[in-house]
Amino acid sequence: MRTKLSNFNFNLPEELISQYPSKERHDARLLVIHRDTGKIEHKVFKDLLDYFDDGDAMIFNNTKVFPARMYGTKEKTGAKIEVFLLRELNKEAKLWDVLVDPARKIRVGNKLYFTDEDGNDILIAEVVDNTTSRGRTIRFFYDGSDDEFYNVLNELGNTPLPKYIKRDAEALDIERYQTIYAKEVGAVAAPTAGLHFSRELMKRLELKGVELPELTLHVGLGTFRAIEVEDLSKHKMEAEYFKISEDAAAKVNKAKDANKRICAVGTTSMRSIESAVGASGHLKAAEGWTNLFIYPPYDFSIANCMITNFHLPKTSLLIMISAFAGHDLTMEAYHEAVKEKYNFFSYGDAMMIL
Repeated sequence: MRTKLSNFNFNLPEELISQYPSKERHDARLLVIHRDTGKIEHKVFKDLLDYFDDGDAMIFNNTKVFPARMYGTKEKTGAKIEVFLLRELNKEAKLWDVLVDPARKIRVGNKLYFTDEDGNDILIAEVVDNTTSRGRTIRFFYDGSDDEFYNVLNELGNTPLPKYIKRDAEALDIERYQTIYAKEVGAVAAPTAGLHFSRELMKRLELKGVELPELTLHVGLGTFRAIEVEDLSKHKMEAEYFKISEDAAAKVNKAKDANKRICAVGTTSMRSIESAVGASGHLKAAEGWTNLFIYPPYDFSIANCMITNFHLPKTSLLIMISAFAGHDLTMEAYHEAVKEKYNFFSYGDAMMIL
């Protein structure tokens, strides 16, 4: 029974952490692993067409990343403060759960000023509560309509690239750090397995008769929070909002009943469907919050295939992959990916587990 955090460590050369996406979405590399034989194949992402047929189902997370990283100045001192929007707590009161950096400078009662390119103050916020060492609750002051307020947030915000991408967000990131099928605004990080799907690839899957049901899980930073316990049974995930429609559940269950391939695109899709399994073992329509932490041993109920990027050592994402593919095969695949110089993390290459 592999339940220790230390079992999910590996050495990753820093140069394999991709700083930019592939030129074309579907031209990223794809490492394919077969759970039944242990075989590992090296492909290009668009080759996945060869593995799917009429009646199969591929489940996508249609969450949309919003420009969550903002920069303001503290009243009186003028210190530059990063404000990372996590979630809206109260729409009417304009209360938001945020992270601030540097946190030591920000206390309850402090005001933060956000300016446009010409230096004009266009938004003011007040810190009303401390939630964690870096977490704060802030109230924005804005007299316009809700739509105008969100437009201001979009204008002030930057694409929330992960910290391991050692550069500022650029114009290309607005498009590329977003899936082509993103619809439901609410994520502070992209569901990165989906970044490899181009419109051309989606159309070709559709023409092959592959069902493409969508669900929503708004990715929060809790997904990436470091695990600080050796015994994985003691780790608690932060809850994330998800929604699965009747139509999506029906499409997945049709494929399940026909013994077709059901592929979860990304760890977020997998967490969502595993959070909505009915007594019969079928997927059910659901809406709510999930804090499901999947770690070995775990019996998966819906998907028999998974597409995912390459993840950080000792993270909940890698641990979920190990639960699905098996610990030894997963670690063998990761060592193979390092040896073959695959690109890792958000803008990196992909792995498909069959």
